[in-house]
Amino acid sequence: MAKIQMKTPLVEMDGDEMTRILWAWIKDILIDPYVDLKTEYYDLGLENREKTKDQVTFDSAEATKKYGVAVKCATITPNAARMPEYNLTQMWKSPNGTIRAILDGTVFRTPIIVKGVEPYIPTWTKPITIARHAYGDVYKNTEMRVEQGSKAELVVTDKDGNETRELIHDFAKCDGIIQGLHNLDDSIAGFARACLNYGLDLKQDVWFASKDTISKKYDHRFKDIFAEIYENEYKERYEAAGIEYFYTLIDDAVARVIRSNGGYIWACKNYDGDVMSDMVSTAYGSLAMMTSVLVSPDGIYEYEAAHGTVQRHYYKYLKGEETSTNSVATIFAWTGALRKRGELDASPGLCDFADKLEKATIATIEEGVMTGDLYLISKLENKTKVDSKTFLEEIRNRLDAMMQ
Repeated sequence: MAKIQMKTPLVEMDGDEMTRILWAWIKDILIDPYVDLKTEYYDLGLENREKTKDQVTFDSAEATKKYGVAVKCATITPNAARMPEYNLTQMWKSPNGTIRAILDGTVFRTPIIVKGVEPYIPTWTKPITIARHAYGDVYKNTEMRVEQGSKAELVVTDKDGNETRELIHDFAKCDGIIQGLHNLDDSIAGFARACLNYGLDLKQDVWFASKDTISKKYDHRFKDIFAEIYENEYKERYEAAGIEYFYTLIDDAVARVIRSNGGYIWACKNYDGDVMSDMVSTAYGSLAMMTSVLVSPDGIYEYEAAHGTVQRHYYKYLKGEETSTNSVATIFAWTGALRKRGELDASPGLCDFADKLEKATIATIEEGVMTGDLYLISKLENKTKVDSKTFLEEIRNRLDAMMQ
């Protein structure tokens, strides 16, 4: 069979540890036999980030802006323990955070639902997509330790040099801490439009939640921008599509989500989205069964798995021990990127391949062949636990049949 041709490359960002191993296997077993793969490759493994002083991360983000579609492997965000392990000169920042800041996008995370893996919340019969604002807040914070006797103030100097001051706290009685956050109206507006566009694409309601009753300026600004953009640009289209935009407080949203059936997009500020996406993915069964795509206001897409580098399995792999690592989210990162590349390039064969690879992956699990994490939670009666590579080979067997 002739390989499917690609008109335009996509940006490929390699990563770390066990997911790096899976990355190579997925390409060798599931993609290269069928697709004449064209990528602009960037090695975001921690060793290369150290070697390039993290310039490779910035270069990969700029390449993504050029080509419009990227696929990213999971990467290490180093802590103090990683410094000697990888001989680092500094604790390099999260590549995801760097890329998100450059692309100024929104992260959409959606659970992959398969038969036999039941959500912990029985009413969740449809997927809940978490839309996470990927700029600012605590991820771009400035923070300080404060000694007793100090006074902390928020100071803004306007373009004419005039200062406005607000007291944060007078630390007269004991030491303490302070933290400064910021966001940008343009970024919040881009977040709102990305969420509302995604709702139209999926024909699903969009919920947005913050805490404007407590944060009367910061969170309220998010609420106001969403409301203004919806009323002026999206209301008529939403009504025509039979869907709605809904705002509520974050604590009320959590209560509503737990009682819901799913099937909507839940837009969250950066930190809220970070926490809630892990909660939602775990409640549906596994973080390894969660798609993740960063969408910029300019229509740039970066696909990745929602989970980390699976460090524990990597150490077993290095010892020659068998691993049973779930690669589904990484496979779906590739299929998402290939499908989007096919859509943008008007290459239906690429879109069809992505669809079939996803169907083959789901069919493998639903026919009872799965990795260890799913084996423990699957309700299927006849199931078999297989190792990491065998799982990919089982998908290949089903994909072969579909491609013929």
